[in-house]
Amino acid sequence: MRHPVLRVPMPFDPDRVTTITFDSYSTIVDVEAAQKALADRVDDPQPVSRLWRSRSLAYTFLANQIDAYKPFYEMNRDALQYAVDAHGVDITTEERDEILAVYHELDVFDDVRDGMNKLYDAGYDLYVVSNGNPEMLDSMVEFAGIGGLLEDTVSADEIQTFKPAAELYRHAAERTATNIEEIAHVTAGYFDVYGAMHAGMQGVWVNRDDGPWDAFAGQPDLTIGSFHDLHDELT
Repeated sequence: MRHPVLRVPMPFDPDRVTTITFDSYSTIVDVEAAQKALADRVDDPQPVSRLWRSRSLAYTFLANQIDAYKPFYEMNRDALQYAVDAHGVDITTEERDEILAVYHELDVFDDVRDGMNKLYDAGYDLYVVSNGNPEMLDSMVEFAGIGGLLEDTVSADEIQTFKPAAELYRHAAERTATNIEEIAHVTAGYFDVYGAMHAGMQGVWVNRDDGPWDAFAGQPDLTIGSFHDLHDELT
């Protein structure tokens, strides 16, 4: 029986980094803010919101395995529908779509704009690499006010493959015209850290809430509490 070969993390090497890629949802913007959109329609919005998010991610993982790609906005819609159905919430299609639209205006984490600005001023090329489809990313970047700091956004929609498949991170390296070993990928998602590291990037885990790491397959190359910490590590 073959066992998977896990990439053993080396000490984070700031001298290798020329390009920084950022995840979007849960990293730049707070998906927990979507709970507010449920509050007027659901008696107990927290479990519905959490099921919505977890199901949305589960659908992307499954889609990679069974060739069932559809744009992330549609995946997210289907996950929201499942979550309200599972909790016995009766809403109309119009109400569901109004809740879903909150993904275009999610709250930005406090450290994002200033932290990214410091990294930009330090000379790093900054990109977003996300499961979100282009329309979602355009609105996220505009609402977050970070468009002037980014070189570009890279969407899973371009190759119709979601994280943590290595193909997406390799595609990002090609799109950024950067050797993959020179990219530090910054994300709050443990699966995204593993995916980036497996593909050859340095994986940087953003742990804003001081939570535990999912250590079933190793450790991140670097753990930070905010984007400011990354700037300090690199400079």
